[in-house]
Amino acid sequence: MQLKIFPFLLITVVTAWQSQVPYTRHFTLLQSLATPNNDINEEIQSGRLLEGGAVIDFSSVKASSKAEAALAKAREALTGKPPLAHSTILGINDDVVREVGHPLGQFASQEDIQSCAAYLRSIAPKDLFVKRNNASSEPSFTSEQIAEFQTLLSKAFEEAGEVTSAFAKTFYLGTKVMGSEAQRAIWAVYVWCRRTDEIVDAPRENNEDMLHDLSLWELRLENLWKYGEVVDVYDLCLLDSLVRYPNLDITPFLDMIRGMLMDVPGLGQDRYEKFDELHLYCYRVAGTVGLMSLPIFGCAPDYNDEVAREPALSLGVAFQLTNILRDVGEDAVQRKRVYLPQEDLKRFGVTEEQIMAQRVDENYIELMKFQIARARKYYERARRGVFMLAEESRLPVQVSIDAYGKILDKIEENGYDSLTKRAYVDKWEKLSIVPLSWYRTLDVSRTWPLPGDKPVHSLAEV
Repeated sequence: MQLKIFPFLLITVVTAWQSQVPYTRHFTLLQSLATPNNDINEEIQSGRLLEGGAVIDFSSVKASSKAEAALAKAREALTGKPPLAHSTILGINDDVVREVGHPLGQFASQEDIQSCAAYLRSIAPKDLFVKRNNASSEPSFTSEQIAEFQTLLSKAFEEAGEVTSAFAKTFYLGTKVMGSEAQRAIWAVYVWCRRTDEIVDAPRENNEDMLHDLSLWELRLENLWKYGEVVDVYDLCLLDSLVRYPNLDITPFLDMIRGMLMDVPGLGQDRYEKFDELHLYCYRVAGTVGLMSLPIFGCAPDYNDEVAREPALSLGVAFQLTNILRDVGEDAVQRKRVYLPQEDLKRFGVTEEQIMAQRVDENYIELMKFQIARARKYYERARRGVFMLAEESRLPVQVSIDAYGKILDKIEENGYDSLTKRAYVDKWEKLSIVPLSWYRTLDVSRTWPLPGDKPVHSLAEV
């Protein structure tokens, strides 16, 4: 399944389809989450469990033991070896270059990159980075050198923006209304996520090569966070963002790497027995992006990152569930993977053989109705978080919610056939969403919502 990183609504009235599906525990839970009394603060304080695990904390759960062991073995081979620059930039493969339309990351020498990194470390908040034992004394830089570093960074961020635009056009458009500092930091995060995805998905003869690159990638990330060290120009983008947003947390970045392992044939999971397992996967490969972005987006005056975490996680889960529902047929035929929980297949009388044969019947339709309702539940939870964000950060998130949520509408328009048809929202439909998304970010929309929109007044009323 192609991972759509960063692509950040409405829940259907559950009673409208109550008669169409069996009355189950899942249905009861979906119904309860659609009530107007869900207070995020209360859920956090009580540690309430949602379908799929705790509201907040997934970090204590590891990837499969086989995948963890394989990554650890690859990491051992790197012990004592500093990450070196490569002739090709890790995670920027031919497909990425082709999408952007020109060579990437080839405008600076290693000497210039390392000098720029030293400058960024010198202006970082005190104690943000650990100094290595053999580190030289604090360097000083002339105004001419600083101007050169700013030019180098501007070029690096320009290319990061091009990568973001090439793979997430609608989201990129939303970032254009953000302040330049936040905009650049979001592009840096997106490029890191894209590169992680490309490292895992690149065609290879064996898993060993991928594990080597992924363990190297993890080591580079840890060195960047701990020492402020970089290897290439896009590392500089992330380093600059960390200096400007020192409360960026490394945990979701590491969790995303674990999520990628869950997709590796022979190491991860080909099937998910329960939704709890799929929920963890969705968090790792998509919910993590929300947590990466929160410190950059910033919160409205009455909120903080801790309160906004749950909607951010829900947004990532909603996106990944949407990907899964859109790509059921493609994943089955091309990758022999079935992401839909096995317990749900059994409940609705759908077999894997049926999915592989791409046969849509009433059982499959009822299954898809249930899955779409579940995804919309997460969109609804995410929508509550938009007004927790700083005003200038709301549009890219709301555009993502509206554009990605529309994929679910397209699945319905296709008669719930996600086996032989691929739900698709064309460019003009996405562009037409932007004005509506903009209105939804305004405080006035909570009093006068758009036709069909559910009002969002405050956390306690959602």
